[in-house]
Amino acid sequence: MKIALCQIRALIKLSLLELYRRKDIVVVLILGAVLLLPLSFVTPFGMSGAGIYFNEIALVMVWLFSILIALGVSSRIFPHEFEKRTIYALLAKPASRGVILIGRYLGALAAAVSALCIFYAAYILLCGFKQGVWFSEVLLQAFVLHVGLMAVIVAIGIAGSLIMTSSANVTLTLLVVFGMLFFGGRLPALAADQSAFAKIILYTANVLAPHVEFFDLRQRLVHEWSAVSWLVCAAAMAYAALYSAAALFLADFFLRRKRF
Repeated sequence: MKIALCQIRALIKLSLLELYRRKDIVVVLILGAVLLLPLSFVTPFGMSGAGIYFNEIALVMVWLFSILIALGVSSRIFPHEFEKRTIYALLAKPASRGVILIGRYLGALAAAVSALCIFYAAYILLCGFKQGVWFSEVLLQAFVLHVGLMAVIVAIGIAGSLIMTSSANVTLTLLVVFGMLFFGGRLPALAADQSAFAKIILYTANVLAPHVEFFDLRQRLVHEWSAVSWLVCAAAMAYAALYSAAALFLADFFLRRKRF
């Protein structure tokens, strides 16, 4: 057990080092600047008028960039291992495939969350300097739920990388994530008015697809609404943990069946 924990910790450290060695952090900083600079000229910020729309744009950019980075990090882990044949070195440590999977998942999640922290730091600076509000309970909830979203997306990205090409994995995952973000909450209502076959498809999608809308508090943050109950946040995080575990279970199944 102690050896497995040390191996997992080493894989997490390796994933973080790879993020910085590939200069991905430079891209993160550039994206953070893209988020920060245009909005820094808007006055007033977070109030009625143009500021509220730019505030919403900032959060849309945070979501978009964080999802792209989480998918970029997770979808290339095992294809890169297979291409460079470094998987053999990992298995020769010796490290089981399950340990490698968990270590790589936690490392990719840590890399995605580190980028997310940069984006939220930029957003907090904007709110602090332009509005004078540096912290709010709903902001903390938005960040916590966003971490849950990253956990789900990284797990899906890793599972998808074991059964399809990187480009197909990223494209399909993006379609599912944004499709559920816009229509996930309305799937039961949409299914009720469809034919029997379409109803089966929509109900199946409602059960199997990730409900990323559970993690979206952008409107509450933009309009300065009150925070939701922490029990609701806990339920959303429990859903993230269960969905991530299911995706990793599938990834483990495909990894064990893969011959290399």
